[in-house]
Amino acid sequence: MSKLWDDLKHNMKDWSNAAIEKAEEVSKVAVAKTEELTKISKIKLEIHQLQRDRRKEREGLGRLAYDQAKEANMVNFTGNAEFFAHIEKIDAISENIQTKTAEIERIKTEYNIQEEEVSEVIEVAPESVEESTSE
Repeated sequence: MSKLWDDLKHNMKDWSNAAIEKAEEVSKVAVAKTEELTKISKIKLEIHQLQRDRRKEREGLGRLAYDQAKEANMVNFTGNAEFFAHIEKIDAISENIQTKTAEIERIKTEYNIQEEEVSEVIEVAPESVEESTSE
């Protein structure tokens, strides 16, 4: 009986040591994923701000076009520096959004992060997602 008890104690020690090692491994992976999810969340917030900036630029462009058509009875923007400044800003913001979206995809691929894990952290407004995918 004593031998059985000693064997059981020995096996319990081995199992507990293995469980502790496994828990340490899992926690290290969890910490690494949390860091990467935090990076993705930060980038998504930056994208959301860029989308708001782009929307403001588009509104400014629309106001300019409306004012030109209404007040000056003009719809030709050839040589209009303000018009092209809006266009350049919109294009630059859109490129920045694409770069940040690619960075998110790179992080997800590199650290094997599934979309479900990301969507639990931060949700981007559906209209913002539609805007970024329509261009």
